Amino acid sequence: MADGRRSIFRLSGRIGSEHLVELKAEIEGMGAGTVLDLEHVTLVDVEGVRLLSDCEFRGIELVHCSPYIREWIARERNL
Repeated sequence: MADGRRSIFRLSGRIGSEHLVELKAEIEGMGAGTVLDLEHVTLVDVEGVRLLSDCEFRGIELVHCSPYIREWIARERNL
């Protein structure tokens, strides 16, 4: 989905290691101006958190990110 200025990629359900190959393929080449909407994400494993952290590092904005995921991303960055 695009809102004219940026591309919005909505995720839902789980982001786990079993989904990462497909998810990485979908977001490959995305960069600044891309938004990952995590409003409907219910569960994330450590590999999913690392992917989300990498996305942010590359300039992809995370919106509607639950506090537990946001906290986990921050902890992973401090390791």
